[in-house]
Amino acid sequence: MDQNKLQIGIIGTGAIGGFYGAMLAQGGNDVHFLLRSEYDAVVEKGITINSLVNEQLHLHPVQAYKDAADMPPCDWLFIGAKSTAGNLGDIITRAGKPDAKVVLLQNGLSNEDQLRPFLPDTMHLIGGLCYVCLFREGPGLVKHQANGMVDLGYHSGPATTAEAQQALLKEGAELLASGKIPTRLLPGVDEARWQKLVWNAPFNGISVVLNSGTQALLKDPASNKLIKEMMEEVISTARAKGVSMPDGLADKLLMGTGAMPDYQPSMYHDWLHKRPMELDSLYGELLRQGREAGCSLPKIEAMLDQLTFIQNRYLSNQ
Repeated sequence: MDQNKLQIGIIGTGAIGGFYGAMLAQGGNDVHFLLRSEYDAVVEKGITINSLVNEQLHLHPVQAYKDAADMPPCDWLFIGAKSTAGNLGDIITRAGKPDAKVVLLQNGLSNEDQLRPFLPDTMHLIGGLCYVCLFREGPGLVKHQANGMVDLGYHSGPATTAEAQQALLKEGAELLASGKIPTRLLPGVDEARWQKLVWNAPFNGISVVLNSGTQALLKDPASNKLIKEMMEEVISTARAKGVSMPDGLADKLLMGTGAMPDYQPSMYHDWLHKRPMELDSLYGELLRQGREAGCSLPKIEAMLDQLTFIQNRYLSNQ
């Protein structure tokens, strides 16, 4: 693969899109960034990644666009926009080539299933699960605290054989490797999305309700207990759906989080800046699938009720 001939689009240049897009651009790739509110700031000052584990990365000038129709037709599209974004299918269709590879970098369940009907049949849809600690410090400014690995799993599209799907995933892994982004290739995306939700469901919501980062939440016995109970609800539901879950997963995730720098998840920053939170993709879909499987998730349901109340109050005042 000649990466220099590929055109790469970043749809949603916030923390995730800014970080991975800048890393790919630093690796010599032709990267094009779609922005909305931060367009002027990024055109003027570029994108800066302040990392605790890598050297500072400053990308300037940036190939930035306000409208997907102005972008060159891209071979690969990395979707950093959150699940709350509207018209995503239309934006992707305008920004990508007819056979584009679309990597969905979102949290939650069933994201690919919900996006697929809005994409042309000729486009490849790939699930991308990011294991990274970062947040947006300001327009074009991203603070990277730890990690960065991306899991890739083929979801749907014209690659109908396992061999063709793995070949595309390997192409994606090579592309990410050019930006020094480690990857793992998966046989699918559903199991990985469930496993990631075991961490995301408790930590995202509790960080908002208790206004705390990961270290404080782990240190206090009450919040630590609640986190583990919510993790076990997700694990039990996944197993009821026939999804394989490793033994001891909750304890492993808690131990790994304790070794990370203190971190406020993405939902915390959405709440802090009074943006819509990803309530449906992290909680609503989980509860729907739990009901279908005959599972009770009282802690998850209570968390969604609290977050909905909080979000309704601040959105109603805007």
